[in-house]
Amino acid sequence: MVPPDTKGRPITSAAFELLLAGFAAVVFASPGFAQAASPSSNPVSREIIQKRLSDVADKNVEREATLKQIFEGAGCLADHLTEQPVPQSRLPNLICERPGDTDSVILVGAHFDKVKAGAGVVDNWSGASLLPSLFQSLGPGMHRHTFVFVGFTDEERGLVGSRYFVEHLTAEQRARIHAMINLDTLGLGPTKVFLAHSDARLAEAAETVARQVNLPLQVFNVRHVYDDSQPFRRAKIPTLVIHSATAATLRILHSPSDQMAQIRFDDYYDTYRLLADCLAFIDAGPE
Repeated sequence: MVPPDTKGRPITSAAFELLLAGFAAVVFASPGFAQAASPSSNPVSREIIQKRLSDVADKNVEREATLKQIFEGAGCLADHLTEQPVPQSRLPNLICERPGDTDSVILVGAHFDKVKAGAGVVDNWSGASLLPSLFQSLGPGMHRHTFVFVGFTDEERGLVGSRYFVEHLTAEQRARIHAMINLDTLGLGPTKVFLAHSDARLAEAAETVARQVNLPLQVFNVRHVYDDSQPFRRAKIPTLVIHSATAATLRILHSPSDQMAQIRFDDYYDTYRLLADCLAFIDAGPE
């Protein structure tokens, strides 16, 4: 996530409900997320999540290689784990695919690159290192949607990897993406949704899951920030942006303070659990 020039503006929980209320009648009037089964995932242990987070490397080339190794350790192997060369970058996008009953796609993305300052744990190894665990939490059974997990290269240089990914989708491939969920800057506190960058129905799904599993979900919109959801939003693909920043913690991004000590692990693991259940919930919802 590239931090803003000005402070973000938080939205209270009450305001969140008010913002979503206008969509509720439409969402609940026909079969949809509200009628989907309760979320059910196969969670990875706290110890594994913590180990994968602690595997953070300083150089971007090492971060991509480490992420690939973690995906392989999580069971994403052979033809399902590929590297997409990005001509504008020294490093590829890393793509792990889990086939489903249909070719309708739920895509989960996070950039693995960092700026020079700091260790880049928060921004954004916190998001990238969760991708293999979310793949693993899908469990052994078949899912309705095909899941695609993407570690994007060079977000910090202007969304290079995500823009290339979207620009090289065919019209048919774009139409098959049911949802794009972007993970950026996790673990600074409770889970937050960037509502201004998120599709209302996906935000409603996340809020529904949070209530069902009794996990915190707040809203915090940040002005003048861009993230890897932007190319997807421009392509009219529904997005959900998950983060953990506040006006007080945004200063950590792109600074020497971006270190492991900033991670509040209980909050970070809650974010993982919520995301795992959200994927199961969205998968069980409507096409």
